[in-house]
Amino acid sequence: MQTKATIERHPIHPMLVVLPIGMWVFSLIGDIVLRAGGNPAWAPAAYYAMGIGIIGALVAAVFGLIDLLSIPQGTRARKIGYWHLGINFSVTVLFIVNFYLRSVGPPVDLTPFILSIVGIAALLVSGWLGGEMVYVEGVAVSPTVKPAAIEGEEGLKKAA
Repeated sequence: MQTKATIERHPIHPMLVVLPIGMWVFSLIGDIVLRAGGNPAWAPAAYYAMGIGIIGALVAAVFGLIDLLSIPQGTRARKIGYWHLGINFSVTVLFIVNFYLRSVGPPVDLTPFILSIVGIAALLVSGWLGGEMVYVEGVAVSPTVKPAAIEGEEGLKKAA
């Protein structure tokens, strides 16, 4: 089932989610390196990566909401989408709180570090649900275009 937020039949939401995920994972890695006795420059790197991730998540959420609203009501995909939305909303709020705590406290405080671990764990669950919507329920998958690997060169010509 196609979604509404696309560019040339490619859904926008999956293109954008890699930024917040990558930034938040990088931020956690920076925390781990800092806690392991690494260079203190990792603290501001983790902080700014987290901020960029928050901005990216807010932008991706707009397109995710457009996609969610294009899924027919009462379907399993829509129910999964609500869970995906709720977890991602919670994760974004968690990282906003985390970002605030880092701006007012010491860079080695344990609470923001724990919040980052919890946030990344929740992202894994949400990512699983996103994959369930796409790979099992067929959300954002065009039913009319077969992959070129199946149809060969003719499939490429038809898709173009």
